[in-house]
Amino acid sequence: MSLVNPQQKPDSSPGEPVPLACVSETARIAADLIRIDTSNRGQGDANPELPAAEYVAEYLTGLGLKPQFFESAPGRVSVVTRVPGADPTLPALVLHGHLDVVPADPANWSVDPFAGVIKDGMLWGRGAVDMKIMDAMMLTAVAELLRAGELPRRELILAFFADEENGGVFGSQWLVKNHPEVFAGAATAVSEVGGYSVHFGDKRAYLLQTGEKCLDWVRLTAKGTAQHGSSIPLDNPLTKLARAVARVGDHEWPVELTPTTAELLQQIEQLTGPGSPTELVARAGAGSGFLKSSLRVTTNPTVLDAGYMHNVIPDTAGAIVDMRSLPGSREAAMQKLVELVGDDADITPIFSGKGMETDFSGELVEAVRESLLRHDPEAVVLPYLLSGGTDNKHLSDIGIVGYGFAPLKLPRDMDFPAMFHGVDERVPLTAIDFGHRVLLDFLRTY
Repeated sequence: MSLVNPQQKPDSSPGEPVPLACVSETARIAADLIRIDTSNRGQGDANPELPAAEYVAEYLTGLGLKPQFFESAPGRVSVVTRVPGADPTLPALVLHGHLDVVPADPANWSVDPFAGVIKDGMLWGRGAVDMKIMDAMMLTAVAELLRAGELPRRELILAFFADEENGGVFGSQWLVKNHPEVFAGAATAVSEVGGYSVHFGDKRAYLLQTGEKCLDWVRLTAKGTAQHGSSIPLDNPLTKLARAVARVGDHEWPVELTPTTAELLQQIEQLTGPGSPTELVARAGAGSGFLKSSLRVTTNPTVLDAGYMHNVIPDTAGAIVDMRSLPGSREAAMQKLVELVGDDADITPIFSGKGMETDFSGELVEAVRESLLRHDPEAVVLPYLLSGGTDNKHLSDIGIVGYGFAPLKLPRDMDFPAMFHGVDERVPLTAIDFGHRVLLDFLRTY
């Protein structure tokens, strides 16, 4: 790991920012990327990723690599480069991250979300977790190999995508459709939201993401009659929409176990003893957030849009629902959503992403396990189904099998899932540097 004076101790009190010179190269790069505001508001409304892409490309060029820009729309840039492997007979690995982040309201944060603040032993800012730390780990792991005159075991296709937070429409989806040759020769892919630690009692476990739920963003539109706000309403679209949104948001979906989750629960039982599915995942404590959502379909209203004047009943009201169904259950879940909405609103698809599961076995899984155990010998590695989604969905369209592996050794009491898209997003510096070392070993051995 490349450090600037690793023995130097920060000269600051708790709560005070620490100079970047006191932290690792990986943390410095992540902080630099956080300071480039690439907020993505969805549906094409985003701060362009171009400045972040230029930063990444300059770093890659300094390593002797030849990065390529792929611009799907003005400023919406993805960066891709190839790193030769020591064994050219092996299929390539796509190691990918994304450069965009969800928006953050500074009024709600205790720090500037785009300042890349380092304090209290943590890196703070929008993207600290999702996923500019992984972008930085990718860069410095490759840098350490190349600076030492080494190569990864297999060829790497390093990709830094635009627009992941909008489903990859201007990023991975666009690249797969328009430039599939970029990924020629690749069989597997590794990216975010996996490899982080949770605790089951005294036992630390790392969750390798081996599947993702289906994704459907849909718009609900209720129609009525425009009239004066003082009227006795006969056909108020806001009232209709409110009924539909309440039914959708309040619906309690039943527990359903996919093969991935069934295997996870079996292994948790071996660690902690028998229990119901909800009891078993709750035993992960602060780290159980994503696991709870993997047990069932979720339908969360996320946006409301209605009205234009305080004394006018409008003729239209709209909402967006984020539905995450289990692999193989999308059709049944959509039918239930239609039933819940009823006649109060129409449903229009905005974006859909497939669900995926892959076996918790094989060479990549073993390489993950060995890399983690080399740095944390007492740990166990478990499979899990991600409740969200990643760019692996689009790579799967061209036959590339994806996993989530951004390794982080986290404190027992850290609610890591809450950091994703949350206020005061942050990650421990020790976790960043642990991830760098583990990812470096993984690239050497897989």
